[in-house]
Amino acid sequence: MGKMITISQAAKELGVSISTLRRWDKSGRLSPEKTASGHRRYDIGILKPESFRAIQQEERKTMAYARVSGQDQKVDLERQKQVLALYCAGQGWTYEVISDLGSGMNYHKKGLKRLLADIIDGKAGRLVITHKDRLLRFGAELVFAVCEAKNVEVVILNQGEDTTFEEDLAKDVWEIITVLSARLYGARSRKNKKLLERIAKAAAEAIQE
Repeated sequence: MGKMITISQAAKELGVSISTLRRWDKSGRLSPEKTASGHRRYDIGILKPESFRAIQQEERKTMAYARVSGQDQKVDLERQKQVLALYCAGQGWTYEVISDLGSGMNYHKKGLKRLLADIIDGKAGRLVITHKDRLLRFGAELVFAVCEAKNVEVVILNQGEDTTFEEDLAKDVWEIITVLSARLYGARSRKNKKLLERIAKAAAEAIQE
């Protein structure tokens, strides 16, 4: 028997989460020793990452993500979900479609948070989206970097410009203006009100061009 290590050390050794090791213990895939107090101990001599890659790949599913900015785009949201489902099924993947209705500037959407949690926890092996901007307006590259670190494949079905880009951009700009308004409103100064009016006017003109 080799050196015995804790569950957190074993998770780091294999590049998986502690919850994954607990799940493998329950399923009998990897049975650790137990101390008198019930703590798991793993033989480092048998913890070879390459030996468990097949198990990891088998357990990890494809996560498909769809998003639109507003209530008036629900038809487009359903279209995205159908496209993602048909593509994943056509590839023979075990998949789940997660969707959000909210701005691409909002990082606190329920679906996005769940998606990130599954990626970080090692439950996702692949991320599929129709366009990069469907994930986030700004910051998608950061999510892709997390995917790379967790060995999650990213599949973007359409590399070109999203057909709803202008409409979504307009909603995102108005969200920024709303946040600025809330922060500056307390001052109630004429200067702040004029500043917001100029910002709103400039945004409207830019969107119309």
